[in-house]
Amino acid sequence: MPYSGNMKKIALHWQILIALILAIVYGIYADEQAIGYVSWMGDVFLRALKMLIIPLILSSLISGIANIGSGSSLGRLGLKTIGYYVSTSLLAIITGQILVNIIRPGVGADLNFSGKVEGLVENQRSLGDTLIEMVPQNIFQAFNDNDMLAIIFFAILFGFFVTRAREENREVLKKAFNAIFEVMMKITMFVIRFTPLGIFGIVAKVVAEQDDLMGLVSRMGLYMGTVILALSIHFFITLPLIVKFIGRAKPFRHMKNMSTPLLTAFSTSSSGATLPLTITAVEKNSGVSNKISSFTLPLGATINMDGTALYECVAAIFIAQAYGVELSLIQQGVIVLTALLASIGAAAIPMAGLVMITVILTAVGLPLEGVGLILAVDRIIDMFRTCTNVWSDSCGAVIIAKSEGEKLSV
Repeated sequence: MPYSGNMKKIALHWQILIALILAIVYGIYADEQAIGYVSWMGDVFLRALKMLIIPLILSSLISGIANIGSGSSLGRLGLKTIGYYVSTSLLAIITGQILVNIIRPGVGADLNFSGKVEGLVENQRSLGDTLIEMVPQNIFQAFNDNDMLAIIFFAILFGFFVTRAREENREVLKKAFNAIFEVMMKITMFVIRFTPLGIFGIVAKVVAEQDDLMGLVSRMGLYMGTVILALSIHFFITLPLIVKFIGRAKPFRHMKNMSTPLLTAFSTSSSGATLPLTITAVEKNSGVSNKISSFTLPLGATINMDGTALYECVAAIFIAQAYGVELSLIQQGVIVLTALLASIGAAAIPMAGLVMITVILTAVGLPLEGVGLILAVDRIIDMFRTCTNVWSDSCGAVIIAKSEGEKLSV
């Protein structure tokens, strides 16, 4: 990443890490007025990233699929991608299930330490509804609503039929979307320069909003520790082993290449907003072709939720333990399956994480008020699970690229 002057000496991921540490200190000691002086930087940065998502996904997916060529190649790539997503999500959920049953953080939990959430039941969607709504009635309405599954469905359809157009039209469209994608990547690289400032504004505000951080940790520490330990096992052990032995790649070199999007995902708690940075890092640093990254990463940011699925499973069993409900093996199996299915449709659901938990609680007959128990620490854990989601997406891109015979730098 080119920088002028003295900034050249500090790599971007170090700038982000320094900004993260300074933001935590600033957030702890600054008053409300002082937070207002810096929080606008985070708002502007997030707006800039979100501005890029739809044009980047559209141009990336359409150009990538048009360059893939035949329908059989697209089908093979789709099967590999979905197979990877389902497998890793299932491994993540089982990791969480094992740990929450061993540690049992819900036993003796303080049931008075809870908050209320409005509108959860009204916002529930079944997997069937999610699949139906994936087909947009109006693509421009989908753009307006940020309905990523509908946008991805349209882009895949458009890209596929570009390959079916007459040769002269096909070449014009391929060149046009390749050109748009190149311009979007250049805008993305420009926005990336401001990541440290954006992250400083976001994290300072989040830290300042935590009224009693130490009290929160002392009451919910065991639950938070269980979730973070399970996420860490999946992040540092399971996924690197899959990259090493199935992808035949160097997982920790790839992790280093992904430092900027991973730190951004941790700070923003949004895999969607981090997507432009993920695509840039996977292509520029790890050497995955646009053909693979443009297909796997937008899809992954929408339906591959390893960290979220793991969290939902742990949260549901924690709530059962807190209410003194002993779950049978069959009920725990239902939780695992529901967490897997709910994670696929999570991005299409408003208030995704909390709504997913209500879907799981309903499936095994647990009280929906239990969501209030985990509400206080949801934002903190969200940072860890989003980071895991993004890491899993990037690992998938590397593994699928290797399986397609690409030569990578990892």
